[in-house]
Amino acid sequence: MLAYLDFPKEWQCYFQDPATPVMEAIINFHDDLFFILIMIVIFVGYMLARAIMLFEEYKHPVPETTVHGTAIEVVWTITPALILITIAIPSFSLLYSMDESIDPVMTVKCVGHQWYWSYEYSDFVDESGEDFGFDSYMIPESDLKLGNLRLLETDKRVVLPTNTHIRLITTSADVLHSWAVPSFGIKLDACPGRLNETNVFIKRPGTFYGQCSEICGINHGFMPIVVVGLPPKQFSNWIEVVRELKLAY
Repeated sequence: MLAYLDFPKEWQCYFQDPATPVMEAIINFHDDLFFILIMIVIFVGYMLARAIMLFEEYKHPVPETTVHGTAIEVVWTITPALILITIAIPSFSLLYSMDESIDPVMTVKCVGHQWYWSYEYSDFVDESGEDFGFDSYMIPESDLKLGNLRLLETDKRVVLPTNTHIRLITTSADVLHSWAVPSFGIKLDACPGRLNETNVFIKRPGTFYGQCSEICGINHGFMPIVVVGLPPKQFSNWIEVVRELKLAY
C-alpha cells in the first residue's frame, strides 16, 4: 500500500495535498478567489497609474470643476456589490457543506489538555461495555528516530478508516485549544464545557500531521496531532488488536 506523509515542507507557500472533499473544495475556492483578486489588483493598479500619469499641470492647466458624476457613482457601487455576491455564493455553499452532518459510521472524541491530546473511541466497546481511549504526547527531540519529524511526532497516533463518514467531537479539560489538520481542512476549537462537532471523510490512506492552533499556554507549540488513515479492513484489524491487547497504536 502506498502511504503518504502530509506535513509542512520547508519554504512551502501553498496548501498541503487534500485528503478530504472539504479540503479539495477549499483549495478550489481559494484558486478561483485568487484569480478574481488578481484581476481587481490589475484593474485598480492600471487606473491609479493612468491617473498619476495624466494628472499633470501641463496637460490640464485649468482644474476641472466637476465634483460629482451620477453614472460613475452607480457603476462603482454596483460593480463591487456584484463581485461580492459572486464570491459569497460559493463561500456560503462551502461553509454549509463543512457543517453538513452525514450519518456518521463512527465517532471520535478529541479532548485538549495542557499540553497533550486524549482520544476516545466511544463506538467500539469490549465485552464489559467499556470503550477505549488513550493520551497522545509529543515525542521529545532526544527520543526521535531516523525519519521522524521534529515537533510533529506523537507516541500514540489517531487511527481512522478511509472512505468512511466520521464524526469528530472536540472539547477541552482546561483552556481553549484547537484541533487542526491542514490536509483535512479541519480547524475545530476545543472549548472547556462545550462540545464542538465536525465531519471528516478521508479519501486516501496516509499519515496526516497537525497541531494545536489556539494559543493555550507555554507549551502550545508542543502538542502535535498525528492521524493515520487506513483502509476499512485494516482499521478493523487494528481495532481487534487494541481490544485484545488493551493498547493504543
